[in-house]
Amino acid sequence: MKQKYATEIIFFFLLCALIVPSVAAQKRSAAKTKPIVFAVLMDGERIEPIGEIDKGKLVGTVGGDADAKSLSVFAQKYYRPKTAYNLIFGGAKNGTVTINNFNTKSDCGKNSANVTAQSTRAKLKGMVMGLATSLTPPKNASGVRRLPTAAERAEVEALVRAEFIKQGVSATRAAKNLKYHNLTALDVDGYKTAELIGSFWTENSARERNLLFFIAEKGKGGRYEFGFSEYSEITPDKVMSGELKDLDEGIYHELLLDALEYDGDDAAAEIFTVIKAFESYSYNVYSRRKGKWTKVFEGSNYHCAY
Repeated sequence: MKQKYATEIIFFFLLCALIVPSVAAQKRSAAKTKPIVFAVLMDGERIEPIGEIDKGKLVGTVGGDADAKSLSVFAQKYYRPKTAYNLIFGGAKNGTVTINNFNTKSDCGKNSANVTAQSTRAKLKGMVMGLATSLTPPKNASGVRRLPTAAERAEVEALVRAEFIKQGVSATRAAKNLKYHNLTALDVDGYKTAELIGSFWTENSARERNLLFFIAEKGKGGRYEFGFSEYSEITPDKVMSGELKDLDEGIYHELLLDALEYDGDDAAAEIFTVIKAFESYSYNVYSRRKGKWTKVFEGSNYHCAY
């Protein structure tokens, strides 16, 4: 009987010796994994990293041109099949994004993963994209993401035309040839007043495209004004393919992804955007600082040679 108890005690201690290091290893692994933000692309079927969150700041992570070991480590940390992330739409959680498989051996997008996005509200299609994150968004996030009202659209389009004319576009072109890839209403601070994020363009001539990205918000007079705007002029020599028509698909335009409050200041959510190019995607993040929208992050992700 004593021999039986002795055997059981030995077995117990052997089991503990196996379990404790395993738990410690899991804790070390979890400690190395920082909160991360992904862009949700390709109709909600692919994600790629924008950055990790380190002490309230967004920092770049492994790019698509990284070495095989770095890509493998990244995939093991963040792309394990069936891993689920929060889908962010309107600055709030609106579903999940689940990893199917990663693409470290693909020709392009080696740091991306194929996913399944599930949401009762977010219709991810074409220019309508989103964010995925391991971060838990604030409970007071508004969740507002909608089309602008007719009045909002009319007011902001007047601003856009005036800005194009200011930049040298003919008044006739600005009035009759105004186009856009998206114009979206968000409520980034929960004040129930919509911020309008837009990507507009026109053609001053057959050999020139004029692009405008902006964040517009209500000013003190109750009228919309640009909190941030960036104008660019594109000619064929600035397009890798040499074809201006490629811009019709969104290439080189700065496009909204979504908004997410990630820095812990409980103020306005930061606005995330993507600029798609032939060989890589660039990512910008804007934060309202002292009443002004400021670019607080710039990153890029190489895909492959064109």
